[in-house]
Amino acid sequence: MEATAANPLVGSLIFALGGLAGAVFAVPFRKVKGWAYEKYWLVYAIFGLVLFPALLAFATVPDACGVISRTPGAVLARCAGFGALWGLGGLTWGLMIRYLGIGLGLAIGCGLCSATGTLIPPVVSGEAGRLVENTGAVVVLAGVLASLLGIVFVGLAGKSKESELPEEEKKKAVAEFDFKKGMAVAIFSGIASAGMNFGLQGGIWKASVAGQDVTVSMSDLAMHAGAKASWAGMAVLVVVLLGGFAVNAAWCLWQMAKNRGKADAEPGTKAPIVANIFFAGLAGVIWACQFACQKYGEPIVGDDMAYIGFAVVMGSSVMFSSVLGILLGEWKGTGKKTKAYLAIGICVLVASFVIVSAGKKLAPPKSAADVAKEAAQKALTVKYLEAQFPKK
Repeated sequence: MEATAANPLVGSLIFALGGLAGAVFAVPFRKVKGWAYEKYWLVYAIFGLVLFPALLAFATVPDACGVISRTPGAVLARCAGFGALWGLGGLTWGLMIRYLGIGLGLAIGCGLCSATGTLIPPVVSGEAGRLVENTGAVVVLAGVLASLLGIVFVGLAGKSKESELPEEEKKKAVAEFDFKKGMAVAIFSGIASAGMNFGLQGGIWKASVAGQDVTVSMSDLAMHAGAKASWAGMAVLVVVLLGGFAVNAAWCLWQMAKNRGKADAEPGTKAPIVANIFFAGLAGVIWACQFACQKYGEPIVGDDMAYIGFAVVMGSSVMFSSVLGILLGEWKGTGKKTKAYLAIGICVLVASFVIVSAGKKLAPPKSAADVAKEAAQKALTVKYLEAQFPKK
């Protein structure tokens, strides 16, 4: 199996590129005319959660269907299930904003999503000790926590912006403010949305070869089939997003049946169908790029730092969306306090990416014993794959 030389800085930049995609994906929706929300969201889901990931996997992973079919059913169900959990979290995101407002909702929802999605997978996999095993690991963890702090400051900026609105506008902004309900929804939505990373990191299973235990992943299967290490994660991405599509499609179809097009264009007007499909589909493709970047960057950043990908993607998405808001004039006319919170949040988020990249350089070189252990594990994985799935 081909290995990729670790480059934490390049890997982090690729993660940040994914965050940029997450920040701007909704811009094409502005060009959709005369369609109800559920209609163009369904098109977005078809392109972003099904077509684009499948085409990307088929283009980069030889025998992508074979890789997926050879994966144990329980593993596929787990990955798709976490994708569906993310779908549920996404659907309740709007309810969280409804009760808490954009600022407070953003801080709590994104913070919980980033924290749980980043820190729980290594804990569940029994690798929590690696988070603090040396100075470099501690610095990387500090960078991850700094990204959460940056998200909180951006959320405080949003909260401060809401408080500056006139009372009448404030009621319009958060007409149904309810802290208890909002917190309950935010906790569910934030943690459920982290299901995306649970699924992306969940395509692994235990096997046995020559009486020895071995850990195998869908990425291992993809590389065994001939995929490059940086593209090997596209197979699991397909499975996770299919789980998310099932939930989103079910909700859209239910809404369409319930509304029967009542929210569509006014009678006598004609919606630009081709243009609407193009722009809604483009939004889906851009959205999917954020997690394609995460999986592409994981082998580049290094196996021992791959867990940070989700935090960097989430943090950079908040950062870029804040910058986009500035460019679009959304923060125009706000007070000094609000602008200070926003500036601190963006600066902390930028600093967190630098800290994460620097942390790897502070890590001591692996001992000869660790290198030998990893080599032995890889050899066992190759042996298992060759025995179970011999190349033709």
